Amino acid sequence: MKDETTEIPADQNDPFGLSAVRDLLQMLEQSDVYEITIERGNSKLHVKRGQPTGMIYSAPMNQPVPAPIATPLPTAPVTPFVQPPPAPEGPPVEMPAGHTITAPMVGTFYAAPSPKDKPFVQEGDEVRVGDTVGIIEAMKMMNEIESDVAGRVARILVKNGQPVEYGQPLMVIEPL
Repeated sequence: MKDETTEIPADQNDPFGLSAVRDLLQMLEQSDVYEITIERGNSKLHVKRGQPTGMIYSAPMNQPVPAPIATPLPTAPVTPFVQPPPAPEGPPVEMPAGHTITAPMVGTFYAAPSPKDKPFVQEGDEVRVGDTVGIIEAMKMMNEIESDVAGRVARILVKNGQPVEYGQPLMVIEPL
């Protein structure tokens, strides 16, 4: 090849194609990339266009890295860690028999669609499969919680506006 305009006949061994190389060079000039290697079979094309526009900093490879200088820190009197006494446990919560509906996500539980509305369900109410029993707000999204069993609400275990964790029991439904 003599210069950029030299054409290589298609029948000669040219795995990359001169026009493709020209297009690649134009793309490199218009981008931040300054070096590229392309391999096709046993052929390899390596294009490098000067140094990148930013500064490159490198440490000499054969010089040892200086060790940090150790400076003693002022010492404070050490006080032993004393484990606080365990918090008094409340009376154990009895879980009624039945199916437990758990929180499918982390968020805030709401018993009603809005503060003015009555709750979706109250203890003693009958529910069918698919009935909304509450809402969990997660990342400003209101997610309806539906009953997956038919029955009577035996116990509501969370309060309106209470934060809930994934898998936390929300209520117990007694199957009918």
